[in-house]
Amino acid sequence: MISSASTLSAAFLLHRRDYSNSSLLVECFTEQQGRFPAVVKGAKGRGKSASGLLQPFVPLLIGWSGRGEVKTLTDYEAAGRLFQLSGKALFCGFYLNELLMRLLQRNDPHERLFHIYRRLLNQLSENGVDEAALRYFELDMLHELGYGIPLTMEHIQGKPVEADKCYQFVQDHGVIECPAENEHAIRGQTLLSLESRTLGGSAEQREARKLLRTVLGFYLGDKPLKSRELFRHA
Repeated sequence: MISSASTLSAAFLLHRRDYSNSSLLVECFTEQQGRFPAVVKGAKGRGKSASGLLQPFVPLLIGWSGRGEVKTLTDYEAAGRLFQLSGKALFCGFYLNELLMRLLQRNDPHERLFHIYRRLLNQLSENGVDEAALRYFELDMLHELGYGIPLTMEHIQGKPVEADKCYQFVQDHGVIECPAENEHAIRGQTLLSLESRTLGGSAEQREARKLLRTVLGFYLGDKPLKSRELFRHA
């Protein structure tokens, strides 16, 4: 059954796997409903066209039914071309999907995050990997999920972060001033550049990556991200 586009929701598939002999179990990330799992019955019997659409990085319009946790995907059609990712850009795409799978609660809509994700896929497809863009996505995602990091105000004294000083991030508090020799020290300039989306050279990129990996690690827990292994072996 094909529904009119007005009844369908913009979506991407974050993951898919075989389910029974002819069906697929997919993890949907939708503009209006957030993330949820769904079964696509008989998908593997519908030929290459279905298999080509039902994969990550393809903009979709989908419809579904069911009141339980796992929905049934009833309709799907392309809403644009596949974002062609290769090499490290493909690994980045897998990384984004894994973050969303691990951190988004099911059926919790995040419309703004959906559009940020789509823009970043387009950027990866058109221009390849941009480390700064990945950091901004991580920062935006944390903000959307209610885990935002105060980057411009020192926690203890409540003073604005200064570019020429060093700071350490403390979970549930924010950044506090620390000596430059502290192993967790981050330059104030890096914090300000991250906040203003103007990350510059390799030192700022490295410090921003270290900071956000620390913050994300707290919410991800002890289970490592599989996508990071791809980068290590690239």
